Amino acid sequence: MADTSLMSIPGQVDPVPVTRDITPREDGRIDLIGLSAARIRELFGEAGLDARQAKLRAKQVFHWLYHRGVTDFGAMTDIAKTMRPWLTERFVIGRPAIVEAQHSADGTRKWLLRTDDGHDFEMVFIPDEDRGTLCVSSQVGCTLNCTFCHTGTMRLVRNLTPGEIVGQVMLARDALGEWPKGVMDGLDDAEDAGHYTADGRLLTNIVMMGMGEPLYNFDHVRDALKLVMDGNGLALSKRRITLSTSGVIPAMERCGQEIGVNLAVSLHAVRKDVRDELVPLNRKYGIEELLQACADYPGASNARRITFEYVMLKDKNDSDEDARELVRLLKQFDLPAKVNLIPFNPWPGAQYECSTPERIRAFSNIVFEGGISAPIRTPRGRDIDAACGQLKTAAQKKSRAERDREAAETAQAG
Repeated sequence: MADTSLMSIPGQVDPVPVTRDITPREDGRIDLIGLSAARIRELFGEAGLDARQAKLRAKQVFHWLYHRGVTDFGAMTDIAKTMRPWLTERFVIGRPAIVEAQHSADGTRKWLLRTDDGHDFEMVFIPDEDRGTLCVSSQVGCTLNCTFCHTGTMRLVRNLTPGEIVGQVMLARDALGEWPKGVMDGLDDAEDAGHYTADGRLLTNIVMMGMGEPLYNFDHVRDALKLVMDGNGLALSKRRITLSTSGVIPAMERCGQEIGVNLAVSLHAVRKDVRDELVPLNRKYGIEELLQACADYPGASNARRITFEYVMLKDKNDSDEDARELVRLLKQFDLPAKVNLIPFNPWPGAQYECSTPERIRAFSNIVFEGGISAPIRTPRGRDIDAACGQLKTAAQKKSRAERDREAAETAQAG
């Protein structure tokens, strides 16, 4: 069991938010990952630095954290050697702990990660010819109970902090060796050493489509993505980031205004009874209300279309009539839309089957003929349970004792 108590779960749609933005460590040090330069400056001031020193050191440390990806204060060569032990005693540069890393035959990579307080979650990297996409989790578990989704069979444990969210991106950069290089010696409080580039990098896109509902952890997701998009942070364009929601309507407009990333909506059905079953949140926020919120999403345009995710389930939501109704609804709300058709990825105990390839193609053709792009997504990482809808922490597949025993056996064999 984890060291912290589990988060209370009031129901399917309205989890109690967790306001804690830093996970406490047993050694008492504060993890700086996930914190803004202003917050780091504040912590340095509380630790005893005067205002000028706190501002300078915060700027230096921020650049080393997010531009160079260092994990040791000793590597910060423009900070006085006498200052580095002071930082090490009080602060730490963290990453989520890797419990297990898996590689799929198709190149997909999945990591089982652990927080400082002992909770496990997952992230996935999907390489393609022209891009590399990191699928990032926002919660440990999920509260939405979508019946086709393996993650939805978990209970919600807690929200991830900004550091645990952005830490996934940083860990992926570590694994891919993609930290930009640059000289930072001589940086002072009047200089700006931002705007490093990493041409040809493998990690080009981020999707908030991992474990959890991002808009039920809005503040932490926003703060993490601001660091990712910050030109003096990880410097990834907002056009390369997509946030996926099952339709938490009250937070959708805020998402467009305060984060401004691309929006994806887990639609999966066009009839109320079917979507009520597949996505129980539909009982609170119905299809037409959801589509109106999409039409009102700040920044949506033909150049920045909203993506509608639609998992293909045999004899459930895959008929010609469903395809025509999908076209009708999207046109009714005049939505700049793209539909991703997702072949259902099976998991043990699932009550659904995947639509046949012929049925999926027929569905796609009808939507295309209606003037809406409807590509069929190629399943990735199925052999390691990393495909869409399959994420469910391996901690539930193996007990902690089993994993510890396996680790001990591996160490002994080595």
